[in-house]
Amino acid sequence: MRVTITDIKQMKQRGEKILMLTAYDYVTARMVDEADVPVILVGDSLGMVMLGYDSTIPVTMEDMIHHTKAVVRGAKNALVVGDMPFMTYQISLPDALSNATRFIQEGGAQAVKLEGGEAVAEQVRRLVACGIPVMGHLGLTPQSIHQLGGFKAQGRVATEAGRLLNDALILQEDGAFAIVLECTPAPLSELITSKLTIPTIGIGAGPGCDGQVQVISDVLGLYTDFVPRHAKQYARLAGEMKNAITAYASEVRSLAFPTQEHSITMDSGIIAELKAESNPAVIASEAKQSRAKQS
Repeated sequence: MRVTITDIKQMKQRGEKILMLTAYDYVTARMVDEADVPVILVGDSLGMVMLGYDSTIPVTMEDMIHHTKAVVRGAKNALVVGDMPFMTYQISLPDALSNATRFIQEGGAQAVKLEGGEAVAEQVRRLVACGIPVMGHLGLTPQSIHQLGGFKAQGRVATEAGRLLNDALILQEDGAFAIVLECTPAPLSELITSKLTIPTIGIGAGPGCDGQVQVISDVLGLYTDFVPRHAKQYARLAGEMKNAITAYASEVRSLAFPTQEHSITMDSGIIAELKAESNPAVIASEAKQSRAKQS
């Protein structure tokens, strides 16, 4: 049975840590799901780790719907959350509702995630009222890097800390079922978590959150352009993949691959008959005549 937002809320009440990982394709989603990770985020981080952009800003709804569909096909148990891209929910309430609906109806997700606090409170309230579960996102909000001056920690000074706490309370009041806290000081994250009845899920926000999320490409060591300070590489698959590709290329060039083990066999008598034909053009002509008769 698929995990629901009620299950996630109850995990906080029981003091059980909430696991969330990103996934962007069928194969990865299936593996994450089989590892009993209860929440999968189809993050707009795919813009960087899958599509090669410098930020998440160029990611489109078409990109997100395409990848969300693949993840939903792979994940049979996890709650799948779709990340709403830059400016797909900020411009107007109709835009926000229309795009969020696409995630649920077309993409197959069970919830959406929005960046921002008070500025998007009306959108959160409207989506929830229409039956679309919403996860909030505060702190370092990657879609706002130009406003923030880059990928910088948020909440270190009193004004920022107070604003983040206030935003978290507003999101809760307007119906968000959980909030991601990204790159916020650990003491502040712990304080916000203690003030909320809904779960917080941290990324670079310390151990005091109700759960943790990481980008799967960081966890597996696949994305080597940049490794965030808050990421931990549990494997270094980029190196292993490169070694495997190099070995494949070497064996093909040296004729070591493929061998008979990797080839399809057939009756040698058929080959002998074909070789015995003196005029290949006759064979082609007879085959053409046979096809003409069949049609």
